[in-house]
Amino acid sequence: MIKTQNLRKEFGKLVAVDDLNLEIENGDIFGFIGPNGAGKTTTIRMLATLLRPTSGKAFVDGIEVTANHRKVRPLIGFMPDFFGVYDDVKVWEYLDFFAAAYRIPKRERSAKVDDVLDLTNLMGKKDSFVEELSRGMKQRLCLAKTLIHAPKVLFLDEPASGLDPRARIEIKELLKKLKAMGKTILVSSHILPELADFCNKVGIIEKGRLIIAGDVKKIMEQVVGGRILEIRVLDGDAPKALEVMSELSSIKRSKEIEGILQAQFAGTLEDQCSVLRALVNADVKVLSFAEQATDLEDIFMKVTQGIVS
Repeated sequence: MIKTQNLRKEFGKLVAVDDLNLEIENGDIFGFIGPNGAGKTTTIRMLATLLRPTSGKAFVDGIEVTANHRKVRPLIGFMPDFFGVYDDVKVWEYLDFFAAAYRIPKRERSAKVDDVLDLTNLMGKKDSFVEELSRGMKQRLCLAKTLIHAPKVLFLDEPASGLDPRARIEIKELLKKLKAMGKTILVSSHILPELADFCNKVGIIEKGRLIIAGDVKKIMEQVVGGRILEIRVLDGDAPKALEVMSELSSIKRSKEIEGILQAQFAGTLEDQCSVLRALVNADVKVLSFAEQATDLEDIFMKVTQGIVS
């Protein structure tokens, strides 16, 4: 659904995006991760037809972006990291304006506006002036504007930037709804926990270069060395448990950290069952046995060097 081929953008001597090659499939939620100044916004603006690349190509749904921007724009919704709103208009008027800009017939606009207001939980603010909204509500309004023409692909640039914890959670829940609707989403952020809950793929960019990209679990295995099992056992059983796991081929390493056994695991779900069975058969009293949640921050810190453009 989204593809780039050696995409490059230079601003004078500054290389903001350096020969970017990226593929995002239909229905993917792709987390675009990188520090401020890494090239995330520049990449998104090129994909959204707002910035012409210095060289290379970008495609949305098989259509080349630069040469066919008029065909691409109806397919995409772009939510910038900073957007302007007209303070002297009401919420419904703001959305009606953008519906008209996307050439939605006048007889259909009212229903479209109500649909996106309902989706973003802003129906109660339909007749409020935009200037009366909180920052979190304005973010949701911008997302509603982005959805007004029912695009296939969403480009969301730092959608939760500057929001308080409650507003950040609300935006996250909205993105989960959009995922369930089958939208293909590229969402950028430098706040990693925002992305870990709902992205099935991630890409890490630094100094304009894509360092690593792909399925979250596969990247976790490649970078961290596999998944981590966290096992709690009764006091005194930890040495026996570590000895048992040292003999299992699916366990690369294991250690005890603050009373919890952590095992670096490389195997299938059946292999996990075998690990638990081996511990029980050795009379290890297991209190809990679970796979550690994927931590994007671990991946980020391992593959980046803290360099920005």
